[in-house]
Parts: sequence; C-alpha cells; structure tokens
Amino acid sequence: MRAVLVTRTGGPDVLDVTDVPDPLPGPADLLVRVQASGINYIDTYFRSGSYPRELPYVPGDEGTGVVEQVGSEVSGFSVGDRVAWAAAPGSYAELVRVPAASAIAVPAGVDPPQAASVLLQGMTAHYLIESTYPVRSGDVVLVHAGAGGVGLILTQLVTAKGATVITTVSTDEKEALSREAGATHVLRYDDDIPSRVRDITDGVGVAAVYDGVGASTFDASLESVRIRGTVALFGAASGPVPPVDPQRLNKAGSVFLTRPTLAHHIRDRAELEWRGGDVVRALADGTLTVRVEHRYPLEQARQAHIDLESRRTAGSIVLEP
Repeated sequence: MRAVLVTRTGGPDVLDVTDVPDPLPGPADLLVRVQASGINYIDTYFRSGSYPRELPYVPGDEGTGVVEQVGSEVSGFSVGDRVAWAAAPGSYAELVRVPAASAIAVPAGVDPPQAASVLLQGMTAHYLIESTYPVRSGDVVLVHAGAGGVGLILTQLVTAKGATVITTVSTDEKEALSREAGATHVLRYDDDIPSRVRDITDGVGVAAVYDGVGASTFDASLESVRIRGTVALFGAASGPVPPVDPQRLNKAGSVFLTRPTLAHHIRDRAELEWRGGDVVRALADGTLTVRVEHRYPLEQARQAHIDLESRRTAGSIVLEP
C-alpha cells in the first residue's frame, strides 16, 4: 500500500510517500480502507522530534474509512461499516489497523473529510467544555485561534450551550469564519486583549480561556480570566509556554491553570463513546459543522504540513489516499 513514511525527524521535507507492507490486524482490530486522514498539530510535533516516536513510522492518528476485515475477537462492527478514529497510528496511508476499542461508528450521510477531521478536534472541544471547565448558559469564554479547527468547533458547541464566545483571529477572513461559527466578539492578536475582554465583561473577565496557541497568548489569557476562573492551555501552536511561577495564579485572582490532553479524557471505551458519540451525532444532526479548508492527496503531505504550520489555513485539513 502507499503511505507517508518518516525515517528521520525534521521539517515537512521528511514526509516521503512510498510503498510499505499492508498492516496486519490482530484479533481485536479492524482493517480499514482509508477514505480520508485528519491532519493535526500533534502530527508536526512528532515529525519534528518535539514529541518522541520510534523511527521509522507512518504519521497520523485520525481518519475515517470502510471496514475491510474484522478481528476474531471484535463485536459490534462488520465488514462494510463506516468508522472514524482518533487513535490509530499510521493513518496517513491507504490502509490502517484500527483497534476496535478506538473506533466510532459514522452515521450515514456524514461526509468522509468531515468525519476524518472531527473526532480529535471535536473530542478535544468536548472535554474542554464538559470536563475541564463545564460551560454553563450565561458564561462568557475566550477562545484563542477562533478560526482554527478546534476553535470553530469550540465556538459552535459553546454557543449551543447558551454561552457567549469571544475569539482571537489574525485576518478579516478568519474573523468572518469565527462570527459564522457563533462568536459574538472577535479580537485580533495585536489588540490589547485583556483590556478588550474586561470592557466586554464589565470588568469581570471570562469564566474560562481555551488557549491552544501557547507562548504568544498565555500572558493575555492569564490577564483575561475572572477571579477563580480557568485557563486551559491545551496546545502550543506558537511554541511552549515558559515555566510559570505559581504566584502569578494568585495575583491573577486564584486562577486555575491546567494543561489537559485528550488521552486522559478517553481512558476507557465508555468515555470514548460518550465524547465521540456526542461529536458525530452533532455533526449528523447539523448542530456542528466542520469546515474542511483543504483536501490534499498523500503526495502533498509536505505541503499540508507547511500550510498548517504557517497558519495559512482555517478550519480542518485532510489527506485523501
């Protein structure tokens, strides 16, 4: 089968398309013909060596496709079923071995590129607003990178709860996308964000900041949150945040600071089905719309990573074998 192979860490140029052996599914696995693979920032962290991973490897953990083979110990799935996943290493390929415990059934009518790019970002948004800081009707929250994949999903799901969303973006085009998703107030990164947030909230600050940008926005996040509010630092698109003196949290108003990750929020099948099921149902019933900005063939995986890291894209991007 054709797949993207990484034999050394580095920039996008280390992504090579080549022929590799077909994966061999075990008794608890599904063999899936990939229709689309999601591309996420965490893929760039592994590719660059920021996160360790044994070499060589096929990148990608997220995607959707059609089941071609079912392991002998698997129940609940059949050949021909459409499934999506967010934890199947080797997804930048034509075939992937998906642990059945990681697969989510995809309802009829859901577009493959949307299904391929919704689970990782959607379940991230889900745990942020259901578990990290459970959003309630009437809350005001701040979402950085409001036109990014997670940002657009967060905005839609928070708005559906009856809360108000403030976002940050970099361009007029991204502002329009953020407002379309439901953002009431859209700020630019070069604004005095804490001052603007305080004006919007009558001096109180936001209940929570969902910050996937990191180094360049962290100070503004800390200064924008209300007393005993929550800063959820769930990514580092602009680079990692330097070590933080805990006394800063006291000065900011007994603020809660957390660095959550999806893996700790889908620790068993029941939790995965809760979060993944909520996300795909929201996609199927129209509560949630996923904007797929670009669709790249496997041969353009390098360009996909270049576009992602340059922050020239809004919404989600996928590979299509």
